[in-house]
Amino acid sequence: MSKEHGGHSDSQGTSRVTLTPEMDPFRRAQIILLCDTCKTTQLQSHCELCQINLCINCVGKHLSDSSKKHNVVPYIHRGSTPNYPKCPKHAEKHCEMFCEKCDIPVCSICVTSGIHEGHNLSDVLEKLSSKIKNLQKDLEELETRIHPRYQAMASNVQTEETELEGHCRKLTTAADQQGEVLHQEITAIVNQRKSEIQEMKFEYLDTLRKKRDGITNRITELRHIILDLKKMLDSNDVYLTTTYKSRNSEFRTLPPKFRVALPSFSPQKINKDQLNEMFGSLSPLSINTEDGDTMKSAEAVSSPPVKPLLDEPRLTATIDTGYRPLSVSCLNEEQIWTRGNNEIIKLLNLQGKLLTSIQTESGNWPRDLAVTRVGDLVYTDFDKRTVNLVNDKQIQTIVRLKGWRPWNVCCTASNHLLVTMISDDRKQSKVVRFSDSTETQSIQYDNMGRPLYSSDDIKYLSENRNLDICVADCEARAVVVVNQSGKLRFRYTSHSFNTKELFEPVGITTDSQSHILTADFNNHRIHILDQDGQFLRYIHNCGLQWPSGLCVDSRDNLFVANGDKKVKKIQYL
Repeated sequence: MSKEHGGHSDSQGTSRVTLTPEMDPFRRAQIILLCDTCKTTQLQSHCELCQINLCINCVGKHLSDSSKKHNVVPYIHRGSTPNYPKCPKHAEKHCEMFCEKCDIPVCSICVTSGIHEGHNLSDVLEKLSSKIKNLQKDLEELETRIHPRYQAMASNVQTEETELEGHCRKLTTAADQQGEVLHQEITAIVNQRKSEIQEMKFEYLDTLRKKRDGITNRITELRHIILDLKKMLDSNDVYLTTTYKSRNSEFRTLPPKFRVALPSFSPQKINKDQLNEMFGSLSPLSINTEDGDTMKSAEAVSSPPVKPLLDEPRLTATIDTGYRPLSVSCLNEEQIWTRGNNEIIKLLNLQGKLLTSIQTESGNWPRDLAVTRVGDLVYTDFDKRTVNLVNDKQIQTIVRLKGWRPWNVCCTASNHLLVTMISDDRKQSKVVRFSDSTETQSIQYDNMGRPLYSSDDIKYLSENRNLDICVADCEARAVVVVNQSGKLRFRYTSHSFNTKELFEPVGITTDSQSHILTADFNNHRIHILDQDGQFLRYIHNCGLQWPSGLCVDSRDNLFVANGDKKVKKIQYL
């Protein structure tokens, strides 16, 4: 072969081909593989033990090393001899069996020694085949499902950081604008609010960074595992492969997500005598974790699950209370608190059995009740102007009002209390938020300075999953919904166009789907709305008569305080 065509001869006269890109596939196949030892002569054999290629001249020298039990075969037959792992207990033996109970490869001496007597034994190569399939399956899941999800989460955290910066800049700008209106008199307050914003920002940033670091560490660990698996698959090492332990289950459950209610700024009308209050307040930074999604097959489990409305709601229990119940609140799926038009608050099970009763100190009767996140009972006393906590039948006054009287109450996701109240002259009403015994928010007027609520007493209320505050204003014949900062979102004034059907909303509650349910007292039915006030449907059967107080349990069963001295339990999802 001429040099023009890429050919040359070695010192032994053997013609070898130097490949060039122009050569076709058939010519490429003529390349000569050389011995791994001398690097000059064409190989002919392969040592299965040492995993090297040998020419005919080097085979003898290689076999002369008696310290190892070499297994030299023709090169074309390489890999046909199983590469059994050596037994760690008997160096001269190879492990040709696999003990299923001990989960290790074993040699013939181990089997006959009695150590594995009664254990299930299988061929180590069959076990190898099974393990390889599992390895490939794990590798595919790590590369195509788990690792990309972690990368996406890391990217989302970065996006949240950017959005947080933008949101906090808006808050700071709003604080500056309000400060310019009030000039030097509120400089100290402006600085104080900025500091609060920064503290919350740093708190959330710290949380995000810790989460990002945790995800990054997991991604690094995943990469190492993936590389190790690839090397293991490429190595054809039976021992490493058969002893492989999958760690995929450790990574299927993703780190918890955050449910974050970012703070908002609520400017108020300027009043120099109450600058600190009128400047506005920042809602607290709320960081709640949700369990990370556990990947099943190729899909992630979503939370909460979507629950469609039933075409026909079903009455599943009727609970006799012994008086006309006006309020109801779930302690759990099997027990409810009720109150009527006397001083006794009752705890009943679904069969109507009285489990306990609370003799209140109210001069008339408790106006409303609620259950806190830790299971304590709260009730309002209109005559004494108090909100009271009941723990182990011990009554403790936690709020005492002046000039105002409390009526309805609910407990929020952050374990705050929301209370509707009316002024002593019965000309004003408002919703007030309490953290422990401290008033932290007052909701009374819209952006135009007009009252949000009528001056009537009865105003049941509930907090939705999106933190909206929903009030059933009976006198106004409307459901009034504001966001968590107190800004009006919408009013719902009934779905019916029949003017004879006067909408009279009394009780109100919300569920896991962010539905708003309100009792239409005069028309004996329940209105179901979505979180934006769009009417969905009625519940108008199930024996409803003069429905008032409502609540839902953790499984979205609806409890209705009914006018026939009963509480109705209704399944509507």
